[in-house]
Amino acid sequence: MEDLDQERAYVDRCRAGLRRMLEGARENVIAGETVSADRFGAERLGRYLKSLAKEMGEEPDGPPFFGRLDFGSGEHQGRSLHIGRRHISGETGALPVVIDWRAPVSRVFYQASGRDPQGVAVRRRFGWSGPGTELTGFEDERLASGAETSSRLLAAEIERPRVGPMRDIVATIQPEQDDLVRAGLDESICVQGAPGTGKTAVGLHRAAFLLYSHRQRLRRAGVLVLGPNRAFLGYIAAVLPALGEVDVEQTTVEELLARGPVLGTDTEEVSVIKHGLGMAKALRTALYGRIGIPAEPVAVRDSSFVWRVDEDELRRIVDDTARAAVPYSVGRERVRSRIVALMQLQAEGRALSVNAAWLQRTGRAVTPFLDEVWPTVGPEQVLFELLCDPPKDLAALRWAKRPRSFRSAKWTAADAVLLDELAGLIERPGGFGHVIIDEAQDLSPMQCRAVARRSEHGSITVLGDLAQGTAPWSARSWTGQLELLGKPQAQVIALTTGFRVPAAVVELANRLLARLDVDVPATLSFRTDGRLNTVDVTDLDKAVVEAAREALGHEGSIGVLVPDSLTESVTAALRDAELPVGGERLTVMPVSMVKGLEYDHVIVAEPADIIEAETRGLNRLYVALTRAVSRLDILSSRDWMPRR
Repeated sequence: MEDLDQERAYVDRCRAGLRRMLEGARENVIAGETVSADRFGAERLGRYLKSLAKEMGEEPDGPPFFGRLDFGSGEHQGRSLHIGRRHISGETGALPVVIDWRAPVSRVFYQASGRDPQGVAVRRRFGWSGPGTELTGFEDERLASGAETSSRLLAAEIERPRVGPMRDIVATIQPEQDDLVRAGLDESICVQGAPGTGKTAVGLHRAAFLLYSHRQRLRRAGVLVLGPNRAFLGYIAAVLPALGEVDVEQTTVEELLARGPVLGTDTEEVSVIKHGLGMAKALRTALYGRIGIPAEPVAVRDSSFVWRVDEDELRRIVDDTARAAVPYSVGRERVRSRIVALMQLQAEGRALSVNAAWLQRTGRAVTPFLDEVWPTVGPEQVLFELLCDPPKDLAALRWAKRPRSFRSAKWTAADAVLLDELAGLIERPGGFGHVIIDEAQDLSPMQCRAVARRSEHGSITVLGDLAQGTAPWSARSWTGQLELLGKPQAQVIALTTGFRVPAAVVELANRLLARLDVDVPATLSFRTDGRLNTVDVTDLDKAVVEAAREALGHEGSIGVLVPDSLTESVTAALRDAELPVGGERLTVMPVSMVKGLEYDHVIVAEPADIIEAETRGLNRLYVALTRAVSRLDILSSRDWMPRR
């Protein structure tokens, strides 16, 4: 009891430290407003300081620490270090009262074991009540004894019911996850993660770790997180801010590539063609096919002189530039500069003075030639003309009803990917220092190329599960997907222990694997609890209402996962029964939108309809079944169960 009182007193000391840090941040904002600097620098400093102060001011009243290390040997012998989500300073001149979980010394908290204590005598884990406002207890693992121990608090935290958005996992990171989180910035990795293995959390925590370890480099280059849909992004939105990182762009591939509203639709056949790798060659041919062959010399009058470049030299310039494979707009300006350089030599041969104004004037005079031979063009214009008159092997892409011009075209979601490819051919896009891609198995070849353009000079973290591939073009192996992403050297690591999915659910999901035509290892479950209930029904709406009412009697979130076509009818049935659908606890979700989400209690309606709704319907069902982290109810009126 005395130790618990001492730890509670330490909590007060930590919160006092946080208050001092907040007051200091606010004082820095005031000082920063009067700093002597150029306008741009002052604005940037002001934004940074205000953001830091706001972030610290909104620091939740959660646990200031989750662990403690007592060192019995090595560099830190005799010291005790508290580990938390963020660094908390001590009083002036004193050591920190809490060490950030990302600091090098904190790695021992995740990696030490009875077999390899790494200098740690005791690892202490703490228990907190509710949202973490009160320290309720702790548990010590005596590693120096050499015995392997299991942690009751660790298991309880992993199995804790889920309500609301995704939480961070800093208190429960496992050694194999920690290795991935702390991979170097220049290292690209691919995590093949079975359901519930924490691959998404690993990716987000890696982002936080990299920002901590390479702050200045990534502040300039940026970090991008790509998720499969908006619902998923909303689910993970709170994780990085809780870890002290707010300067990360989180979006979907579709939003990243959007150049305007999506007003048109494609058939599945056309969409598959547009997303296919063959479109890359077709688009390049359509764009660079606009380059003409110089048929006459270029002559520019300059006072009493005429500077002239003949057609043979012009052809060499144009051909050499086209072969250099530079972006189209760069190529146009390179042709201009080479023509102007030849005219400059002629002028200097006449002892004329050439200055910047002369170069600009001569460059403008060459524009009519460029407009004829290397014309300026936009992505929409090139794609419009391609879809008006596609080559024979792409005849299926021809407009069913041709728009008057590219300005009135109703572009589809797949067209946005093609427009981005063309934009990247015309002008090189800006890149990111690190890109994290979740559900990467569902990226099409053309979407992979779009991501590769934005990570050409950075690294990537690829997260996914081949078994959860639901798009017509979903990858069946990581080798080809990594090549398309521009990182063929990336190491593929499999996470196979499911920490969030109960054993009963894992066993059912593993029975589906053999029918999914992908080579992934079966999942093992860390969990020994959980419930699986399969019910044959005749009235689906009534059965869903009964299952939801029963689920509300348990703690945690409830997801009713239905075929897309049944979303409205099932939602209406729950509302008619006056159940709190749409609230924090009870949600109806179409199965097309559930990737990456988790619910304590999942109710899957009509699995046979899910299987039959799309080409990879069985994969979609696999996704739906593995969203459950405590209990799973399957309601069906038709046979669907895979045979053993």
